[in-house]
Amino acid sequence: MDEDLERAIALSLKESQANASSSRAISISDSEDDDDDRFQSELLQAIQASKTESSMTTTQSVRNPEPLSQSARSTPAASLLSERAQMEKERLERLKRVRGQDSDDGSRISPPAKRQHIPSSEIHANGRANIASASSSSVPSDSSASSRTASTAVNPIPTSEQLFWNGELRPTANKHSQPRQDGKSTFRLTEVLGSKSDISFAIIASYSTSVSWIYEFFAPSTPVIMVAQPDQSGQPTIRNILPNWVMTVPFLRNGRGCQHMKFMLIFYKTGRLRVVISTANLIDYDWRDIENAVWLQDLPPRSTPIPHDPKVIDDFPSIMQNVLRAVNVRPALANMLANDHPNLPLQTISDLRMKWDWSKVKVKLVPSIAGKHEGWPNVILTGHTRLMKAVRDVGLRTGKGKAAKDLVIESQGSSIGTYSAQWINEFYWSARGESAEDWLDEPKSRRAKLSWPPVKIVFPSLKTVRDSVLGEQGGGTMFCRTNQWEASKFPRELFHDSNSTGGRVLMHTKMIIATYRPKKSIFATRNQSKGKEKELSDSETEPESDDIEIQNDPIGWAYVGSHNFTPSAWGTLSGSGFNPVLNVVNYELGIIFPLYDANDVERVSCFKRPARKYVSGEDRAWIQEESQLLRQSQ
Repeated sequence: MDEDLERAIALSLKESQANASSSRAISISDSEDDDDDRFQSELLQAIQASKTESSMTTTQSVRNPEPLSQSARSTPAASLLSERAQMEKERLERLKRVRGQDSDDGSRISPPAKRQHIPSSEIHANGRANIASASSSSVPSDSSASSRTASTAVNPIPTSEQLFWNGELRPTANKHSQPRQDGKSTFRLTEVLGSKSDISFAIIASYSTSVSWIYEFFAPSTPVIMVAQPDQSGQPTIRNILPNWVMTVPFLRNGRGCQHMKFMLIFYKTGRLRVVISTANLIDYDWRDIENAVWLQDLPPRSTPIPHDPKVIDDFPSIMQNVLRAVNVRPALANMLANDHPNLPLQTISDLRMKWDWSKVKVKLVPSIAGKHEGWPNVILTGHTRLMKAVRDVGLRTGKGKAAKDLVIESQGSSIGTYSAQWINEFYWSARGESAEDWLDEPKSRRAKLSWPPVKIVFPSLKTVRDSVLGEQGGGTMFCRTNQWEASKFPRELFHDSNSTGGRVLMHTKMIIATYRPKKSIFATRNQSKGKEKELSDSETEPESDDIEIQNDPIGWAYVGSHNFTPSAWGTLSGSGFNPVLNVVNYELGIIFPLYDANDVERVSCFKRPARKYVSGEDRAWIQEESQLLRQSQ
């Protein structure tokens, strides 16, 4: 490696450390992995190893989403990439420009995001979510159903070495709530990834990323594709940021929105694939001081790859493949294959479904893809209309008519949106598993007059933040604005306090607990004085069941992922019942699964239930801009 590059990296690390030590704001890392000396040693190993390589990757911008041609594959890496010293010079210049616009850490790819946390659940082959019994977080739980029934038995296998063939949902470990008050098992990032020497390739995604921190968790020789937040141009690009590391960013219209997905695809040398859907960003703060959640599942390789089937578009792997294409992974993968890593376990995006066995994955994947989506075939693949389709797919559609079951939604998040009665009812209708065909052709003026549906917005109050372990200085990732809260039509009456079941920590977890209760349709006239309610979508002669088999076994469903309860995350519908249009601002990703009884609900829920309703005139949502203590610490 050039002496210029080596010296630049060393200076960059020194500068990053100086910033961290001088800042009064909170700095966080995984409690098992905050040894700075170890990171320095590993980075030096990476530098030494790179000196022996014949070529080196540098910054590259790619706009063509198609894989490279065969002729491009044969071109030496040196001819495709710039000189190493020039790369570092350009990186430092960009860093100076970024700091002029944003005071963020130079090694951080995007603005600070939000943080959260969750309990453990196992999805079995029959589709039922069998939640693990509460146990000490120091005692890992096995992935098999039989061993999990003996919750008091100590599993001698460390969590980092366990395999979860049936899936596992847990809160992240937190420095300030150990042991957890609820006794739930947790995941650390080291346990999610496993031994770094076992990893052959990884694709990771985050909104806010500290590169120097996450680099520590991988061997220097491991190829990694990192999906990150685009710059203000919103243009899709890829560039090499470290030896064997390629960063890719997706397209955002007019540079507006967020690449807010948080996922990992970890490929191991044994052939196993681990799929991870998380609420945590790839920064130390999210894995140490704030509560988040992780769902993961291990997949075995197929003995023989199955043929590619372009007609399959809505199972878990096909949706995941669509996500990878949407967030610009394809050119990053082609770049790696064409240069230093021709033998990656994933040769094309379509390999994901063809080469690994997804038969035990029973959760449903729910993405939001930023952009304008028109027509039912496209609309049901993203946003809250994808949620509607997923609810139907797991057999939890509420139905309509007198036999309908309505949902009570409790939505925990870390960012508040700009709400209207029209949008909340729009989301609620999809959450019931009911089609927007029922109401899209109704006048907007009528929809705007609808009352609030049974939705609880779970967000920390000012009192809860002040009473948390880190106080107001720990509230920098909870977002609600004064102008939102004080707006005349803002649904303050829907707000409920967010308190972790694990302890006095704030939560970055995005979670929806949806449970059923008998109730008629929300799309009804407001002439309640005469006791008349008529559904907009149903005729008087329509059968009560609407030809839907109402399942009485599950009592509801849960969502876990990156979506906050906002129009930007879930999308906004317009158009007609015949030709709907869904506009989505952010890239988001999460899962849903059924809840079968009250124990399931309590074990999954990251927040204390019933959530305490805000008292009018006494409670106020936590608002960063109103905190003098937080401003002083930044």
